[in-house]
Amino acid sequence: MATDLTLIATCPMGLEAIVARELAALGYADTRTDNGRVSFRGGLLDICRTNLWLRTADRILIHMGSFPAHTFEELFEGTKALDWPAWIPEDGVFPVDGRSHKSQLSSVPACQSIVKKAIVERMKAQYGHEWFPEDGARYAAEVSLLGDIAHLTLDTTGPSLHKRGYRLQSTEAPLKETMAAALVLLSRWRAERPLYDPFCGSGTLPIEAAMIAWNLAPGLRRTFSSEAWPIIGEALWEQAREEAYDAVRDDTPLDIAGSDIDSEAIAIAEAAARKAGLGRELRWEVLPAAKIAPAGRFGCIVTNPPYGERLGNDREAEAAIRQLSASAGRLGDWSVFAISPDKSFERVYGRPADKRRKLYNGRIECQFYQFFGPLPPRPPKQSAAGEPS
Repeated sequence: MATDLTLIATCPMGLEAIVARELAALGYADTRTDNGRVSFRGGLLDICRTNLWLRTADRILIHMGSFPAHTFEELFEGTKALDWPAWIPEDGVFPVDGRSHKSQLSSVPACQSIVKKAIVERMKAQYGHEWFPEDGARYAAEVSLLGDIAHLTLDTTGPSLHKRGYRLQSTEAPLKETMAAALVLLSRWRAERPLYDPFCGSGTLPIEAAMIAWNLAPGLRRTFSSEAWPIIGEALWEQAREEAYDAVRDDTPLDIAGSDIDSEAIAIAEAAARKAGLGRELRWEVLPAAKIAPAGRFGCIVTNPPYGERLGNDREAEAAIRQLSASAGRLGDWSVFAISPDKSFERVYGRPADKRRKLYNGRIECQFYQFFGPLPPRPPKQSAAGEPS
């Protein structure tokens, strides 16, 4: 049972392909993509590995089962038939979350209550008790009703995967770590190229870029709900963490920097970088976007410019975009990648994007505007004798 599971990596709408690509890079080839989730096969060790490694997913769920549920009775019996005691011990805490979309069972609180009762009944039959203390490890269940099909899952993650553990403070309306990692992965940037964020806020984009460059597993500095599950055990988590530490490439030189006009934001970014173990590797400046002058060639600006909803002032937001455009124009061979919900972004920036991609920053629909500069020249191939050919 526990060696051949259907696992689900949930994610914001628009990032499914990025999560699937991450899973493929980790060796999970057989994936299925749906809205906001990517399913894959794995075992107990894979729960540990994917929680530690996935940069753009929100959480890792275990698919417990799916079945038709036109009535509350069908929901109860279908839930009761699933093997909850295989996962949840006698002292387990098992809250139930729920959601319903285009289902006859539209009352989410009622569905949650029925699922909870069904799990209790199944556990009564298994353990021979009428009451459970729920004072042990946490096993958060979810019932998701899509149409008239009920999908039941267990959450292995706990707090969302965007909570890496390095950001103790944040600026107003910060970019989530998972979205920041997605923007870096969607850009043309590679570790051998400079990267600069002129609206860095609390520093999330530069930090996530550095973690990607050094192959730092984003979950190394945090804990997960399923670390306390006896069915997984400490040994598997220790194995997965040792693998992650062995994979670190901290000898890769970094040319990553960020700036912001707000000195308090820069202080927060510096503290977050130190917490992430990157305090000496990243550079920070208090500087308006109009005055940035990053060194190096063929670099990438990857940024989340301020916009009206965050500033409360559309005029200031447009000024920020114009400053970005002017600074990018001086950099010549650099590429620019910016996320914004502003539909007039390209007009204000002064040119159409070479490519756009729809993403959701929280609940806000955005476009990821991509302005391509030239790629760096490829290094010459070496002959058999070691000379450039």
